Amino acid sequence: MEKQRNTTILGYMRVSSRDQNEDRQRIALLEMGVPEENIYVDKQSGKNFERKQYKKMMRKLKPNTVLYIKSIDRLGRNYQELIEQWRIITKDRGADIVVIDMPILDTRLEKNLLGTLISDLVLTLLSYVSENERLCIRQRQAEGIAAAKAKGIKFGRPLKPVPDNFLDCCQMCWSGKMSILQAARECRMPESTFRQKMKRAEQECNEKNR
Repeated sequence: MEKQRNTTILGYMRVSSRDQNEDRQRIALLEMGVPEENIYVDKQSGKNFERKQYKKMMRKLKPNTVLYIKSIDRLGRNYQELIEQWRIITKDRGADIVVIDMPILDTRLEKNLLGTLISDLVLTLLSYVSENERLCIRQRQAEGIAAAKAKGIKFGRPLKPVPDNFLDCCQMCWSGKMSILQAARECRMPESTFRQKMKRAEQECNEKNR
């Protein structure tokens, strides 16, 4: 367990949802000497830094404060914003950060240009890897959707079946023997739904007759 004189030690934890267990993070922080009462916990997504406990923790940061987190993604998953928050914590507030799972990200180690350069390079690399991973996922999703559509697979909610009298009612409307409102009532549909389905049926009939 680590003890430091005249130093305020804080810990920050985050889990993505309320039913996730944060025990591993808490144990890691306690083992580093973070007092239980100085641990701040958010139970929400890491997509941005609009978090109640994170903001409360930030107000406590000052020189001679060390902030412990178990892993860099517990601080946040948006690495562009994470880099900005890292700058605010270490430069604007003058506090130190220790990432337990990544010892190279410990701003206490090298209080010089080299230490700052190493931290900045690691964070920039993480940002690049994260952004590249997001782009790859989007590309794979787009390719998968295109391939599925090429095979005739349809996306979205399945269309509800129309009643047996639907086409008869459409024919009556097309011939002017029944109003759309009457036809919709006969089919037990909202008028807007009947109009939409009748238009689609008319398009399909026209395509078949070409």
